[in-house]
Amino acid sequence: MITPVILSGGSGTRLWPLSRTQKPKQFLSLTGDETMLQQTLRRAIGGQSFADPIIVASAAHADEIEAQLAAIGVSGARLVLEPAARNTAAAIALAALAAPADSLLLVMPSDHVITDVPAFHRAVAAAVPFCLDGWLTTFGIAPDGPETGYGYIKRGVEIGLGVQRVDRFVEKPDQQTAAAYLADGGYSWNGGIFLFTSAAFLAALEAHAPAILAAAKASIEQGRQEGGRLYPSRDAFAAAPSEPVDTAVMEKADRIAVVPVDMGWSDVGSWDALHAIAPQDSAGNAHHGEVVAIDTTGCLIRTDGPLVAAVGIKDLIVVATDDAVLILPRGSSQDVKRAIEALKRGGHVSLDRFPTASLIDG
Repeated sequence: MITPVILSGGSGTRLWPLSRTQKPKQFLSLTGDETMLQQTLRRAIGGQSFADPIIVASAAHADEIEAQLAAIGVSGARLVLEPAARNTAAAIALAALAAPADSLLLVMPSDHVITDVPAFHRAVAAAVPFCLDGWLTTFGIAPDGPETGYGYIKRGVEIGLGVQRVDRFVEKPDQQTAAAYLADGGYSWNGGIFLFTSAAFLAALEAHAPAILAAAKASIEQGRQEGGRLYPSRDAFAAAPSEPVDTAVMEKADRIAVVPVDMGWSDVGSWDALHAIAPQDSAGNAHHGEVVAIDTTGCLIRTDGPLVAAVGIKDLIVVATDDAVLILPRGSSQDVKRAIEALKRGGHVSLDRFPTASLIDG
């Protein structure tokens, strides 16, 4: 049995103004009728392969998560509620310690899209025998362009059918380097999805990031259990260094495998990414909500309340809620962070509050 571990601690600010700290993108219905968290859960529930999931999240989101689980009939999930944000290595350590001894853990972010779920399941099945032999496995996303926003995995020798040793992990490259990786053909995007046994991961953590493991252990020992919720100790967990699992463990351990997979993956990390995967009309526009578009091409226009009328515009992103409007050129959606920084300096409430009337929840 594989225990899904779903990491749901992200703030999702790159999709402001829809995504807010009170309700980040994993809790929104951005790519279908169900939220991104619900879609993630559906990939790894039911049947004989998957055990009850573990969800690592902020205590502030516990009620929202339980409501979304109930809405799709998921029971038996365990919530591990981080008392502070300490990045993915510490979050996965909590899950590994909370899971049954020597569980197979399938670690997944809660806010990614996978359109070819059977391909994903085949990749997981290919990795299982290696994980049972002590390997730490990641899944290499088939790149479809010279993307500079992702880390890359250089694939090495084949160690089994569809499974290769990781030669090295590469940080986010510049445009020229990314193009060279794509032309080489031996690189995959690092999608942040992992499979390993809890014992193998904890052993690697002990070897390469012992301070993270010590803080996670102490926080659980000093924490409390309330029904399906585990509350680790805040003081103990605060001692954990904040480090992503890639640099804390995966880039340092010896037996790291990668399963290359083309599964229609997107991290929906920007408005441009959402435009790319959304249904589009013949003019390349993706619309959501009450939109009137005349002589408009290549735009993403979303509204959760007010009518948006667009006339004669091209290649823009327009996102409207009942309390904020974002407008920027398509291709520049990473610049949302500049708006966020300005709003933070001004202490604006729209970063935190959630719009009162919203169609994104259906």
